[in-house]
Amino acid sequence: MDERDESAERFLRLVQQRRRGRLKVYLGLAAGVGKTYRLLQEAHELRRQGVHVVLGYVETHGRPETVAQVRDLPEVPRKTLFYKGRALEEMDLEAIIQRRPAVVVVDELAHSNVPGSKNEKRWQDVEDLLKAGISVLTALNVQHLESLHDQVFKITGTDVTERVPDQVLREADEVVNVDLTVGELRARLEEGKIYDPAKVPVALNNFFRADNLLQLRRLAVREVAQLLGQQVETEAGGADPVPAVRRNADRLLACINTNEPAAREIIRKASRLAQQLGVATWYVLYVQTRREAADRINLATQRHLLRNLQLATELGGQILRVKSDDVVSAVLTVAREKEATLLMCGITGDKTAWQRLSRRGITQDLIRAVARLEQDMDMYLVTY
Repeated sequence: MDERDESAERFLRLVQQRRRGRLKVYLGLAAGVGKTYRLLQEAHELRRQGVHVVLGYVETHGRPETVAQVRDLPEVPRKTLFYKGRALEEMDLEAIIQRRPAVVVVDELAHSNVPGSKNEKRWQDVEDLLKAGISVLTALNVQHLESLHDQVFKITGTDVTERVPDQVLREADEVVNVDLTVGELRARLEEGKIYDPAKVPVALNNFFRADNLLQLRRLAVREVAQLLGQQVETEAGGADPVPAVRRNADRLLACINTNEPAAREIIRKASRLAQQLGVATWYVLYVQTRREAADRINLATQRHLLRNLQLATELGGQILRVKSDDVVSAVLTVAREKEATLLMCGITGDKTAWQRLSRRGITQDLIRAVARLEQDMDMYLVTY
């Protein structure tokens, strides 16, 4: 029995263990590493073992080796939706649930559904399938993880608009890293195995630059390693888990204001830090001053704030809102009440490090106040 057969058998055992569907995610560093191909291989292996497997949505991109894998696999027909005068195809969620297979293959987890669909995002469709007791095999590129958005933008210069909350990946039963070396991936691109040949030169000089891919590969490997480490600790049974610095003992409090891009970066970094340190509970605090009352700020600012608070919830944070004109005092009060040991704040990056820390401002006042506390608390500053 080869490794793929063993992988399929492990997933089959998971499928049979409980009523809620199981989720397996193939994670890659970029398009073209072979995620969809691996999904289809596993579907064939499960089917050979007598499992009722169907294709819910698969995007072959016309790649011959992937197209060949689709053959002989039963597929639930897509449904057609009309949007702005165009007929567009989407996965038929209701038809899959009605058919009730044991396992369904759902490609491109980060996809945004056509307006008018039951859910806005495909990952929400997958949640519905899992709740219905249907197990899901799916695929995702690492740049689509919500908390990595800012890092990916700095690496590639690409603003990835289709994103998946990290919680979806954390709740997966299995995550497999589909890896290729940077040289192999660029060679596949040059051979026309990923995109239309006309698009290859632009791709090679932009997103698929060697340095970009190397950093994305590092992100993917790190993500899977962290998830595996958490799984080992969870499933260790009676064995002592691998020691980690302050693991699960910390409580993280991230402070935001109505500065939209800064707040989003703070929230994403708080989520990553909480995951890396194994922080069980983390909060996002917004202190509303009288200047920021609903009748004093414009609708766009209000929408940005609500969107950021929603982002924090999606990433697993708990929202705290306090009204006070003394922001520093309010933050310290909440930090004491929640027994926070890690405090994250933003600081502008338009000055030298010494100028940023020495001039007066809320963050600077907070640093001085924390230094005087008897409570054990570390501060993390996010430059924006």
